[in-house]
Amino acid sequence: LHDWPEPVIRVQSLSESGLKSIPERYIKPATDRPSLNVEEDPSNMDVNIPIIDLKGLSEDGNNLPQSTMDQISLACREWGFFQVVNHGVCPGFMDQVRETWRSFFHLPMEMKQAYANSPKTYEGYGSRLGIEKGAILDWSDYYYLHYLPLTLKDYNKWPAPPDSCREVIDEYGKELVKLGGRIMKVLSISLGLKEDRLQNAFGGDNFGACLRVNFYPKCPQPELALGLSSHSDPGGLTLLLTDHQVPGLQVRKDDKWITVKPAPHAFIVNIGDQIQVLSNANYKSVEHRVIVNSDMERLSLGFFYNPKSDIPIQPMEELVSTDKPALYSPMTFDEYRLFIRLRGPKGKSQIESLHSPR
Repeated sequence: LHDWPEPVIRVQSLSESGLKSIPERYIKPATDRPSLNVEEDPSNMDVNIPIIDLKGLSEDGNNLPQSTMDQISLACREWGFFQVVNHGVCPGFMDQVRETWRSFFHLPMEMKQAYANSPKTYEGYGSRLGIEKGAILDWSDYYYLHYLPLTLKDYNKWPAPPDSCREVIDEYGKELVKLGGRIMKVLSISLGLKEDRLQNAFGGDNFGACLRVNFYPKCPQPELALGLSSHSDPGGLTLLLTDHQVPGLQVRKDDKWITVKPAPHAFIVNIGDQIQVLSNANYKSVEHRVIVNSDMERLSLGFFYNPKSDIPIQPMEELVSTDKPALYSPMTFDEYRLFIRLRGPKGKSQIESLHSPR
């Protein structure tokens, strides 16, 4: 497929047109619609994903106290999500990156259209996931680009306006690759493995990394739509930088949707499907979605730290036993993410389809 099944409409254009009701294409089935009235479930109001202080974690070594390691292990087992502070990335730079991308989404449409993506490349400026004809769409636009491996890194596919955008993206990628590598070591140790075991299962130095910047315009009927449908991340590890003034991310916990309260200058970290497979489901990827807002736009940057695309991913032998046999059949990341590209986000249906036959 070289093209989208229907003409692509930019959600930002719809939002800025002043329409009072959203087109039918964006109205979710009643069962998937968000509950925007938090008073309906006051028990959720004070609940938040764990916030973990990474002070003591550096490129040179892991000096985190055991209590912090225990927090991380518990968060990965019970939530699949946590926030990190004191992570080593400069807060001012985080703000600069976010605002640089906000400037891109506020450029004139014809400038953004020069970077329009297609199902074949996927890289670039987009407004839909999946190529299912007639699918119900999400209320968001996005920009997707490759950072690693270097063979896929193509500056020409990165936005040139606004000024210095490419330099900012490049520096941000370097910082998050370093942070991702440090977190991978911690996850490895917390699983009872050697610190480089998980990274080696990703392909060692030959891992992948990509960035998806999500732009959620104001929505006149947020109770009918979603910015991003429920899904678990198909890759390895996600580092999310989000607007801390505008909540939107919801995480599924005990069959309830919890709205994440972002800590200022924290990264939200979540386990992807590939780490669920490698850890033999000791650590689990968790369904999440994004709600939208009638008063404010929202921006988030998801940096995906992924396995090398062509090596089979399967449970690591140290985590397989007679009591807990391998839960998943081997599959490369390339094969795995094709499912998402074709169908769009569909809860946890892909990871569940991988279960080894008993």
